Amino acid sequence: MKLLETEIPGVVLLEARVFSDPRGFFFESWNEKTFRRLGIDAHFVQDNHSHSLAGTLRGLHYQIERPQGKLVRVVRGAVFDVAVDLRRSSPTFGRWTGHELSADNRRSLWVPPGCAHGFYALSEVDFLYKCSAFYDAGDERTVRWDDADLAIDWPIDNTRPVKVSVRDQAGVPLADAETYP
Repeated sequence: MKLLETEIPGVVLLEARVFSDPRGFFFESWNEKTFRRLGIDAHFVQDNHSHSLAGTLRGLHYQIERPQGKLVRVVRGAVFDVAVDLRRSSPTFGRWTGHELSADNRRSLWVPPGCAHGFYALSEVDFLYKCSAFYDAGDERTVRWDDADLAIDWPIDNTRPVKVSVRDQAGVPLADAETYP
């Protein structure tokens, strides 16, 4: 497993060692010992599977009282995946990092607790994520995906409308969001 640092401390891209042959491929997407050795000491309690049509934008989500760390990856299609640092004590508070995750590149992204997370589906996509805390609808918060202060450079395909949920449309700007110490 290869770890690639991003612009935000703690948010890292992971490249698994892939074993391929004429039958297909195999790789280990999660191994507690390997991840601990890489500095990711997470205990996962929930796995999620999201299916989205091309042009869907989900996020930017986080839980304020019981923050979730998320290990995310794509098993079909491709997304532009984004993490936003919401930790006021961090030197990168309010900054974002974005990376393409796809079934072809087989990369994963670790989004630690204290960051909001979202993605834009570049194609029809199946997206998997392991969570370090249980989902709690009453604890979830949403930062607006199109907040001008964040200025996320989403690779939106202007030939189709962006599909955003009512909940995500009601997200708040970063300036009004509840954040972490």
